[in-house]
Amino acid sequence: MSKTDALKRLSDEGVAIWLDDLSRRRIASGDLAGLIEGRQVVGVTTNPAIFQKAISGGDGYEEQLTELAARKVTVDEALRMITTVDVRDAADVLRPVYEASGGADGRVSIEVDPRFAHDTAATIAEAKQLAWLVDRPNALIKIPATRAGLPAITEVIAQGISVNVTLIFSLERYREVMDAYQAGLERAKAAGLDLSAIYSVASFFVSRVDTEVDKRLDAIGTDAAKALKGRAALANARLAYQAFEEVVAADRWQALSREGANPQRPLWASTGVKDPAYPDTLYVTELVAPGTVNTMPEPTLLATEDHGVVSGDTVTGGYAQARADLDALGELGVSYDEVVQLLEDEGVAKFEQAWQELLDSTEAALARLAAKGA
Repeated sequence: MSKTDALKRLSDEGVAIWLDDLSRRRIASGDLAGLIEGRQVVGVTTNPAIFQKAISGGDGYEEQLTELAARKVTVDEALRMITTVDVRDAADVLRPVYEASGGADGRVSIEVDPRFAHDTAATIAEAKQLAWLVDRPNALIKIPATRAGLPAITEVIAQGISVNVTLIFSLERYREVMDAYQAGLERAKAAGLDLSAIYSVASFFVSRVDTEVDKRLDAIGTDAAKALKGRAALANARLAYQAFEEVVAADRWQALSREGANPQRPLWASTGVKDPAYPDTLYVTELVAPGTVNTMPEPTLLATEDHGVVSGDTVTGGYAQARADLDALGELGVSYDEVVQLLEDEGVAKFEQAWQELLDSTEAALARLAAKGA
């Protein structure tokens, strides 16, 4: 399969390719536009770690930081102004895709402050503020699928704000997310809002599941344990898609669909392979299903373009094997519930840490530039 064929085939199979990265340099250089034009990219996701990497790198941010320092803004305000400018500009680059896809793609995601992950009211307020600041119809506000995040998802959707639900690891939590989305749509309908203008994706994390489960399988060390390595993440994701299919076939969703509601597409997140023993396209070519999104870091995107083999739907025929694989893990003593809760807790903590590092580095830059301008 020659270059670009794999990416086109993915798109033809109903997989929307989004880039899991953003920086001011990528926008200003035309790189993002080039990925849209030449590599089937139809959306962008960001998170606190991505912004930490981009802004700490410094390229393209000095002028705005200088102006913010002169205005003596707080570090929190400065960070919000910087990140929302990048998201707004990326949304403008993707606007033609948004219009051509009828609103499904051409999307750029921005995350609520991760320090609010366990505070429902603060998450709702932050989501509304971000939507106002970015002020683009193709923005998605990212809300984590924590226990406190679920009612926030419902409230934000009810207000007509499109949402990317992030940090989903467990099948039970994923069903709760789909329920929260539908509840929000039902409230939006009761308020007279146009459901066709509201969109959502549910970001189901993949590679981190294998990282944690494989570590536990290595500790067990038996042949049976070794045989299950690299299987948990795909099994989990495939069963998530099965849950999605069940929900959209149910009467509750069908009633919303008749009112113009858009399905909350499953989005495969964390698709960069962490274990070099596995194919670097594993979480792309093995998770092909219609109506999904795969958000890829650039190395995964380029690897898929270079040597990915896309052979049609690799999800819906694997439900029985997926269930058997997760059952086998339980029989070996690997607790599914324990793993997914640990990953959710770690996911929130990692984003909080990245955000704090970003706050610290931004505060230092503001102080340096304020002293320089004094």
